[in-house]
Amino acid sequence: MAGPLDEPHLTVTPRTPGEAARIAKVLAPPAGFDAPEPFEDKPAGAATVRVAPDANAFSLPSASLDFEDELTFKVGNGLFRKIWVSSPSSTMASDGLGPLYNARSCQRCHIKDGRGHPPEGPEDKAVSMFLRVSVPGGPGDMIPEIEGYIASAPEPNYGTQLQDFSLPGHEPEYRLQVDYEEIAVPLSGGETATLRKPTYTAANLGYGPLHPKAMLSPRVAPQMIGLGLLEAIPAADILAGADPGDANGDGISGRANIVWSVEFDMPLLGRFGHKAGNPTILEQTAAAFVGDIGISNPLFPAGAGDCTDLQADCQAAPHGDGDARVFEVDAEGLELTAFYSRNLGVPARRDLDDPKVLHGKEVFHDSGCADCHTPKFVTHRLPDRPEHSFQLIWPYTDMLLHDMGPGLADGRPEARATGREWRTAPLWGIGLTRQVSGHSYFLHDGRARSLLEAILWHGGEAQPSRDAVTRMPPPDRNALIAFLESL
Repeated sequence: MAGPLDEPHLTVTPRTPGEAARIAKVLAPPAGFDAPEPFEDKPAGAATVRVAPDANAFSLPSASLDFEDELTFKVGNGLFRKIWVSSPSSTMASDGLGPLYNARSCQRCHIKDGRGHPPEGPEDKAVSMFLRVSVPGGPGDMIPEIEGYIASAPEPNYGTQLQDFSLPGHEPEYRLQVDYEEIAVPLSGGETATLRKPTYTAANLGYGPLHPKAMLSPRVAPQMIGLGLLEAIPAADILAGADPGDANGDGISGRANIVWSVEFDMPLLGRFGHKAGNPTILEQTAAAFVGDIGISNPLFPAGAGDCTDLQADCQAAPHGDGDARVFEVDAEGLELTAFYSRNLGVPARRDLDDPKVLHGKEVFHDSGCADCHTPKFVTHRLPDRPEHSFQLIWPYTDMLLHDMGPGLADGRPEARATGREWRTAPLWGIGLTRQVSGHSYFLHDGRARSLLEAILWHGGEAQPSRDAVTRMPPPDRNALIAFLESL
């Protein structure tokens, strides 16, 4: 029977006992904090790229790509940036948009391959943020092959996510409204931080009221760097960090999300998305095409995208999948887009030997942050993907689900993830967010306006670490932020 260790998307050369011993040694926690660790300056190993001085810092191809693969990367970039148009159209290779959608291209959500943001005032269209939606499922929605699976179903009127744009002649599904309440948080040294607590409203509903048990979850587009390396981390190494029953008593109960793979028709380890709801980059890409843009593809062939059966006009509208492509984006186009997504380079570390940054790294470890934000992994040996093969990487994530407390809870399950659980977000590149994206908004919904605010929203399993940050002397807190900004 298929299990969480299965990795059908990878061709793996098993590690030798000697390699396993070497890996264990290199992954050991730091012995001290007076100098950087070996290779810490290259967070993506041989794939690490130089730090571009502008907003293109997340848009460079991995340094490990050869010339031919770099050309493939550029073709994939063209598809990632393509502006889709409605059907029928003379530009048949680019038609099929919507009829309901969140964006007209991948790049419109993942602007400069960086983080999305919540709307900033009524005139700011929420292009890089939307609301996922579902209702509690019944027996027919269970997946018995996945132990602990939490059944859910699409919202009857609106499907699995709410689209705020539409083609002429169709009503958009809603307008995202966000209201904030300011919350003061006292800190040591007489300092105070202010958090903003969001309330989300699906306003101007275009297709009737939401189901009374509808569960809404806000999501901003995550940054895109290093995804192929995260996909290449051995599932066994990720699962080795799981401790669902907190057997060691440290208060950290990381759990793996196990999801049903449409690509392979079997349960697989979830890796991608804010709740690790997708197992591979190809499947994540395919789901985004159909859900965000309304573009059918071999994995999700619905020409009407996320439109439900109750949205009759949407279902009856012209679609772009009736020509030689068969789907609005074919298998080759899907794979090229996924190749681009796998191979966006991770920028090199900055200031890692600065005494303040080194002290901040010590604070990071002493405060327990590294218990979930696992600093480093070694990827699989992959003979057919040499650009990701056997690399020491520093993503600062364990790829597991953690209960983050009531403050961050969305109340919406996803596969095995509960309404309080989120995947540990990778931290590499986080210090370049403002340079790339023009803002410093963090967490799954962008509520945090700074790295400190993001820390202060941590609850649940992370509550002790969060409280340690509020109590520590201000110089230690400043050093911690300096360390994060160096990543």
